[in-house]
Amino acid sequence: MNQICVLGMGYIGLPTASMLAINGCYVTGMDINPATVEKIKSCNIQTKESGLDMLLERAIKSGNLKIQEVISESEIYIICVPTPITERKKTDLSFVKSATESIVPKIKCDDHVILESTVPPGTTINVVKPMLEKSGLSVGKDIYLSHCPERVMPGNILNEIVKNDRIIGGFDMESAIRAEKIYKKFVDGRIFLTDATTAELVKLIENTYRAVNIALANELALIAEKLQINVIDAINLANNHPRVNIHNPGPGTGGHCIPIDPWFIVESAQDVSRLIPLAMNINENMPSHVVDLLLDAFKDAGKGVKESKVVILGASYKGDVDDKRMSPALPVFSKLIALGTKDVVVYDPYVTNFEYPVESDFFKAIKDADALVIITDHSEFKYMNPSNIMKLMKSKPILVDSRNIIKDYTGFIFRGVGIGK
Repeated sequence: MNQICVLGMGYIGLPTASMLAINGCYVTGMDINPATVEKIKSCNIQTKESGLDMLLERAIKSGNLKIQEVISESEIYIICVPTPITERKKTDLSFVKSATESIVPKIKCDDHVILESTVPPGTTINVVKPMLEKSGLSVGKDIYLSHCPERVMPGNILNEIVKNDRIIGGFDMESAIRAEKIYKKFVDGRIFLTDATTAELVKLIENTYRAVNIALANELALIAEKLQINVIDAINLANNHPRVNIHNPGPGTGGHCIPIDPWFIVESAQDVSRLIPLAMNINENMPSHVVDLLLDAFKDAGKGVKESKVVILGASYKGDVDDKRMSPALPVFSKLIALGTKDVVVYDPYVTNFEYPVESDFFKAIKDADALVIITDHSEFKYMNPSNIMKLMKSKPILVDSRNIIKDYTGFIFRGVGIGK
């Protein structure tokens, strides 16, 4: 039975540890947050991730998964810690470095360290390797080192962690082959082997492709507004072409990947990165554009935003999940507060823990509201009854739909991203 220590019990670490445990490995899940450890040990994770609570309970009851605050001596160490970005668009590798440092006193000959965290190209070889070798052991000779980036989407993690193909990059081929044996325990998808730096770049390419495609859709939306046409109609028609697949525009990107990962590429090759920074800046400016649409609607209504109540519908970054990381709702809220808006309310049926208070009662949230701003494409919002909603709002109600999910906005002073007045 393999002895595995998974460092970091977040969105990736916890399901990875649980999957390994139910597939016959003895796993220690380690997290430095005592509150996180206690919640997981008691199976009280309060997640909207379908099936994760049952998977965790099964893993713990099997006796193969133990959760604790300190690292335990193992044969395999899997690092699943966050890699946030600084205000200057540089990678914060402090969590990766701290996790690696904690492994050094425990590591011994024939052990294997696998980095799952998304990192700039070269991190595995230039950062993790020299830190591990402070143990006196040599990577490639005494110990093994690999990078296996996660490739899952919040809301569908348990399906994708098993079904999706995986990329494994080794310091050397032996490291890659050994890592493959570990992931084959629960991965049904294909596994492709390469070197560590290529694997790091592959993960970043995947999310950069999406970020650039979204930026194209967002720029087309701005153009459509100038042309007074509906960009969604235009995109849907263009996507009938067999080699065209344009994404939908929106209020900006969110989550733990798309708003961050492309900057890791830029950081690695700043002198030749031109398209990626431009695309990222387009996406990052979309929350400001949503607020501009709202202010334009207020102007038409003959109202001022300062004395009004504005309701933000959705705090998560995407529909029907509770993941609020990098959500466009936050900059929209902050910009409204900066404008002096008297009352800004956030409503979300999934998110309870947000930087600002979240109202859990929809009808209480919209009562006496002057404007609604749809940020998240939750299913609940797609089927709202406009006539019933308007009865609860003040006169000349405003609706800004940044996701273009409302088909009937009769009676509202309406603005939509990419939709001409």
